[in-house]
Formats: sequence, structure tokens, C-alpha cells
Amino acid sequence: MTSSTPATAATLEVTDETGTASPPNGQGSKGRSPGRLAWIRFRRDRAGVISACVVIFFFVIALCAPLIAKVYGKNPYDTYGMDDPSLLNEFGYPVKPNGGISGDFWFGLEPSLGRDVFTFLLYGIRNSLLIAAATTVLVTLLGIAVGITAGYLGGKTDYFIGRIIDILLAFPSTLFYIAFFPVMISVLVSPEDKTPKWLIVTSLITVMTAFGWAPMARLLRGEVLALREREFVEAAKVTGASPARIIFKELLPNLWTPILIQATLALPLFVTAEAGLAFLGVGLEEPTPDWGVIIQRGSEVYQDDITFMVFPGLAMVIFVVAFNLLGDSVRDALDPKTKR
Repeated sequence: MTSSTPATAATLEVTDETGTASPPNGQGSKGRSPGRLAWIRFRRDRAGVISACVVIFFFVIALCAPLIAKVYGKNPYDTYGMDDPSLLNEFGYPVKPNGGISGDFWFGLEPSLGRDVFTFLLYGIRNSLLIAAATTVLVTLLGIAVGITAGYLGGKTDYFIGRIIDILLAFPSTLFYIAFFPVMISVLVSPEDKTPKWLIVTSLITVMTAFGWAPMARLLRGEVLALREREFVEAAKVTGASPARIIFKELLPNLWTPILIQATLALPLFVTAEAGLAFLGVGLEEPTPDWGVIIQRGSEVYQDDITFMVFPGLAMVIFVVAFNLLGDSVRDALDPKTKR
């Protein structure tokens, strides 16, 4: 029996469970950054990878909606059924079966007006994701600022901010949206004038941001209260570091995990909230394409034409479920102690 020489033994590598070669003495994982380890854990989660692909697909078609519509040859505003009487019957429903699905109209036609459902849904997804994404970014930034300020300063500042957070969390946010959105619009626009679409979008984002930052702020406040007593923060104070340096160099780098997790879980909530407001007639309205507008219109005709409701409803369910699964997978990858 032969034994390996010292030179041979020095070149031996140990392959860890990820299938990648690591140096001897079990030091492979120690050489990887936390981000690298989180990425490896995420890649192993099949549900997370599939969900990420679905979410990316939705965002890509939302960004490319004008290009897709141009190649497709239709737009969401033209009333094809009214321009061509052969497309709709005397009751205003598509002549062809399954909601008028054909080679010219991939998802069929809208009853009564005869708009193209495919492009209407594309632009509806685009508008809904734009509003939800902008709200999520603003909510995250505001929650970071308020949460870190309350947790780091403590005392009366923490008490005052904490009571505001408790008040916001004590009431259903949807009721706040419904109550304050018309008030904001009435203040900015005269009842006799037509409200511009950009103002409706801006007002929606503002109202949802104003009443949506509390969960993020409360989470980060608790994290900062725990971190500010740690040794590395005390050491920074002893060395004379300014509060700004302590926040940006010591506290904030340790908060990216909860921030990212909370943001990924918040975006689908704002998608459904915006669609719910449009469904109730608060927010975007006809003829502006929107997920909630399409579903609200579908609820009026589903008994006679269920096809019009199927595509937007199914698309919303797939997106929300995929994003929620993605949020769970991101949480498990960044914090393996919470793994399901």
C-alpha cells in the first residue's frame, strides 16, 4: 500500500456540498462573502429561482409593453369592435367563441367597446407595476430614515415616532387610501376640471407612501435598538466617530438583510392595493389601462363573457404568488436560521 507524498497531499482539495472545490482543512466557506453564500443558498431553492424568473418576466413585458404593442400591431385605446361591426354581435359581445380569441386578437376583445385585451393587459401591468415599484422604493427610503432615527436617538424622539407608527398600524391602510385620495385630488384640482393622469398616479404614490412606511420603520427601529448596544458601535463612539458615520458605516450595513426582505414582501402588497383601489373606483379610471380597471370591467360582464376576466385575474394571481414566494426565498437565503 502506498501513501501520498507531501507534495501530493498539499494539492488535495476538498469538495463541499455545493459541488465547488474548496481549500483543505475545511476553510472553503470561510473564504466566501455573505453575499456569495446567500446567492448559493438561493440557487438551491428551486421555488425561489422559478419565482424570480416569473417576476423578471412580468417586469420585462411591463417595460417593453410599447414595443410589444407596436410589433403586435394593436394599442389599448382603439375600440376595434366599434370600428368593425363584424367583431361584436348586437348585444356587444364578441362574435367569435372564447371572448373573440383569434390570430388577430390573441386574448380576445373587450365586450361593448371591443378593445384588444392583450395590449390592454400589457399596459395595465405596466401601470400597476410602475405605481407599486415607485411606492415600494419611497416607502423603503422613508422607513429607513424614520426607523434608524428613532432607534438611534431613542428617548422622546423614539417615543414620539413610536406612537405615530402605532397609530398608522392600528387602522386598515385601505380605508386610509380610500378616504384621503379623493381629498387630495379635490384640493389639487377643481371639480369642474378633468384630473390629469400624471396627477392621479402621483397622488396614488403619495397616499400609499404616507400610510405604508410604518411596518418598515418599526422593523428597523427594533433592529437599531439592538445594534446600538453592540461592541462595535460603542467602539466607534469611543474613537469619536460622528453619528452620521456610525449610522452609515456601522448600522446600515447590518440592516440590508431586513430591508431587502421587507421590500420584496411589500411590493406585491402595493400591487394588490393599487388594483383594489382601481377596482373600487379610487385611482386610475377608464380608459387608462390598469389591472384593477380590467378586473372591475370583467366583474360586470363575467356572466356572459368569462374570458375577459380570466387573463388579467390569472396574471395577477401568478405575479403575486410568485413575488411572495420570491420574498420567502430571499429571506431564507439571507437568514438561513429562518429557513422553512
